[in-house]
Amino acid sequence: MHSMPRRTFLSNVLALSTLGSALDLSAAEAPAQHGVLVPADQDRFAHRRKVFGSLPIDVKVAGADTGGGLFVIEQIDDRKGGPPRHVHLRQDEWFHVVDGAYVIEVGDERFSLGAGDSLLAPRGVPHVWAHVGEGTGRMLIGFLPAGEMEDFFAQATQLESVPQGQAAARLFEDHGMRLLGPPLETG
Repeated sequence: MHSMPRRTFLSNVLALSTLGSALDLSAAEAPAQHGVLVPADQDRFAHRRKVFGSLPIDVKVAGADTGGGLFVIEQIDDRKGGPPRHVHLRQDEWFHVVDGAYVIEVGDERFSLGAGDSLLAPRGVPHVWAHVGEGTGRMLIGFLPAGEMEDFFAQATQLESVPQGQAAARLFEDHGMRLLGPPLETG
């Protein structure tokens, strides 16, 4: 397993800003023209959501704040595990660990991340991740461009449990992703 140096955070942020400036957002909504403060432990819209009935997330940056260029959530993991292996066809996904320990696989590489570490999973590259630490984990996850991800989470927070089989595949496909395999083993 690889361990990422903490200063990788800065290089990943720079990579995100470079990618963001290369986007053509002319057809997108105009970005906010003022500062958008989201206090600690709060949601951008003052409404904490639970994905599939159990996984708390807070929106930190909405797509409308950036003209569709970026969508950021903070995820709070109170148990081990993560999503199934998948690929985003149109979004890069950026992970930044705030607290806890995570394992993330991007393509054929496996990374161990702790507080302060970040990792970019480019669009079109399969990835999977899991909270593997004891206690609660917190991770910021950014999607560039925002694309269908905001709607994905809006729909996932309306469900009481994780969909199975074709229903899960359809939910992912409807939002520009493809399911490729099971979640990581955390045992």
